[in-house]
Amino acid sequence: MGINGIFSNDVLKVTFWGWFIAQLLKVIFTLISTKKVDFSRFVGSGGMPSSHSSLVTSMTTAVGITEGFNSPIFALAFAVTCITMYDAAGVRYAVGAQAKILNQMLTDIQEHKFTFKEEKLKELIGHTPKEVIAGGILGVLIAVIML
Repeated sequence: MGINGIFSNDVLKVTFWGWFIAQLLKVIFTLISTKKVDFSRFVGSGGMPSSHSSLVTSMTTAVGITEGFNSPIFALAFAVTCITMYDAAGVRYAVGAQAKILNQMLTDIQEHKFTFKEEKLKELIGHTPKEVIAGGILGVLIAVIML
């Protein structure tokens, strides 16, 4: 089995594609909205759809399909999915809002000739509930289509 088992693991394949397609959609949606190709969106966090949500829901759905929705491993996957999606929409979104406020404070200080050498914080860290739901739906669809 060994390393070859990783490449034949259907749940892992579905999980990878759940993440990959969500990240690719971020690049496409950014291209549509800004008319610029921004490949950093492929590896960046935040944005539509949530790749965290897509990854965990595709994994959980694949586990349910392959192992049974009443299996202990499905229960574990479901719990991890709930925690991840809550974190994406709650904690990480709040951190992004705080970063936006801190960045505005830095701009205000800089415009009044104060010297401040701190770099601006990354604002696009978390997700709106809409982005989390979209990522979750995408993940379920990918698992159902692939399995």
